[in-house]
Amino acid sequence: MLAVLTVVSVLAGTTPGRPAELRARLRSLTGELLVATADMRDPRFAQTVIYMVRHDATGAQGLVVNRPLGEVPLARLLEQMHMDGVGATEMIRLHGGGPVERLRVFVLHTGDYTADGTIAVKDGIALSVEPDILAAIAGGKGPRRRLFVLGYAGWAPGQLEAEIEAGAWARAGADEAMLFDPDHDKKWERALARRKIDL
Repeated sequence: MLAVLTVVSVLAGTTPGRPAELRARLRSLTGELLVATADMRDPRFAQTVIYMVRHDATGAQGLVVNRPLGEVPLARLLEQMHMDGVGATEMIRLHGGGPVERLRVFVLHTGDYTADGTIAVKDGIALSVEPDILAAIAGGKGPRRRLFVLGYAGWAPGQLEAEIEAGAWARAGADEAMLFDPDHDKKWERALARRKIDL
């Protein structure tokens, strides 16, 4: 059964990573894209594009934005949240957001919608974790563009920095066109082409 988050999870525990100097040198990736390189060894993340919703001293979280899973009726999601699904005719495309908590739904969307539980990420992109957004969409009052994501990718403090240092990830600028483009097959190549180099 699908469940909508009531809070954004904060990862607990630590994993051995790079020294503190590396974490200090790498600025926050919140609001940017993390793009798997050809050196990515984990098959779960091969050719993925991840939108980073949090990256700080406590760790990092992101949502894979180029792994569509299939479509479900919005009415079914509403009913599973014990909300009225009558009249909701829209189909919702679900995406695989990562290997952590894969039955939880995150809604990444444009910043024209806000409610309790909405987090402004960066540059007009927001994240909603409360089921109210489903009712808003059904009533024609939801965000202009959105992406429904199941699960997330998470890193303990220092872990992501170590993976970047090993060459598994590149960073790239994020924008609305890239995030919400339905042509998921080409997102990885497009994101990799716009990768940034840290000097």
